[in-house]
Amino acid sequence: MNLSVVARNIGIALLSNAVFMFLGVIVSIVYGFDSSFSPLLLSGVITLIAGLFPLVFVRKSNSINAKEGFTIVVFAWVLSCLFGMLPYVLWGGEFTLINAWYESVSGYTTCGGTILSDVESLPKGLLFWRSSTHFLGGLGIVVFMLLVLPSVSSFSKRLKDVETSSLSQENYRFRTKQTIYVMFSVYFGITIAETLCLMLAGMDFFNAINHAFSTVATGGFSTLNDSVKGFDSVLIEYIIIFFMLLSGLHFGLIYSSVTTRSLKIFRSPVVRYYIACVFVFSVAIAVNLLAAKVETNWGEAISHSLFQAVSVSTSTGFATSEISTWPNFAMLLMLFLMIQGACSGSTTGGVKADRFLIFFKSIKAQLKKYVHPNAVMPVKVGKHTVDYDLVSSVNLFILFYFLILFAGTLVLTLLGVGMEDAVSSVISNTGNVGVAFGEVGSFGNYGYFPAAAKFVLALLMLIGRFEIFSFIVIFVIYKWR
Repeated sequence: MNLSVVARNIGIALLSNAVFMFLGVIVSIVYGFDSSFSPLLLSGVITLIAGLFPLVFVRKSNSINAKEGFTIVVFAWVLSCLFGMLPYVLWGGEFTLINAWYESVSGYTTCGGTILSDVESLPKGLLFWRSSTHFLGGLGIVVFMLLVLPSVSSFSKRLKDVETSSLSQENYRFRTKQTIYVMFSVYFGITIAETLCLMLAGMDFFNAINHAFSTVATGGFSTLNDSVKGFDSVLIEYIIIFFMLLSGLHFGLIYSSVTTRSLKIFRSPVVRYYIACVFVFSVAIAVNLLAAKVETNWGEAISHSLFQAVSVSTSTGFATSEISTWPNFAMLLMLFLMIQGACSGSTTGGVKADRFLIFFKSIKAQLKKYVHPNAVMPVKVGKHTVDYDLVSSVNLFILFYFLILFAGTLVLTLLGVGMEDAVSSVISNTGNVGVAFGEVGSFGNYGYFPAAAKFVLALLMLIGRFEIFSFIVIFVIYKWR
């Protein structure tokens, strides 16, 4: 293994973190040198030195293979989380070591779960840093590094396969460098557009940029204890609904639609399936809320059900309503959306709508096969036939996903977490959603969980972000030749 190329690229990842720490220092200065100034400044200096060290003292190398690519991915994520927890630890408050680790991992994996009982008690600089970890983690440290690595063309596909699902490639074909440009163009475009829209709706710049960071990364960290509900604005809620939904779509398809000024994005069967799921489930939940008298009028029922359905399906985790008080039927639909997620090629978590669509299509084909044993029943998504290997891979992925959910729930119950909290928290953290049922709910936190349970949940976040198979490869990487 070429350790020099691994070290240098991890250094670049750490430098990106240092930049945002120093931006947090500037925010702290703007708000009167608040209490986050020293923690962020010291953390930024430490991270800067750590990032510069391999770039200065390690020789330059342009070659990289898949084994080194995976190693870069793993250590970039883990070290970013470790250095990213420094501002929390140095600031103190509720941030014990395990709490700071959980908060940092939650930020970089764009999960959005928190251990904080009072988010609003954090100084502005630390709130900005907290949202920045979403922004950095949103596209992924790997994609970020691809922009600055000199040997991008020789290894980008290997790294891209680690970081993103490839199931939407039938609808999206760009060369490697174009892909990087497209992802960043859409990512920054959505961030800027949402910031401006939120400011026009009455939100100040600080809150607008923080919520835009969280939305485009489908993260969920808010600057308020009551999340989006705290703004008490229907207009702001619908603006965030729109941008959450947009951030859950394939960035390549968004780019193609914008540049061609067409609605070709809706030609994608995956997009149509995903949007249909969200709106059908939203209506079903609204009817259930009205029938159970949780809501008293159609307007609020639709608004709350739509917001929460989009929020959990995109794994964002913003909230306007307490979902833990909803009827069981509504909560089960929400659990399905948490597990399924949105489209691949975005920053969302979960299994991904692409995989579920292929899974359902394969079931349909198999049922037809039982009726017509001698017939050839291909699995088709739109006009494209999905090859057998991909179908098998998808089905195996979903099986592994549910096994991990079961194992995670089993461990949490052994650690003393109640069944409802354990099941929903494992599903939420593995899917990088953040919100859960039980005591955590939409506006609660994971602070009351045992330290060991927080560690397990942080591990599940990383497994979910690495999309399971890539995580498994980490443990057999030494066998690669």
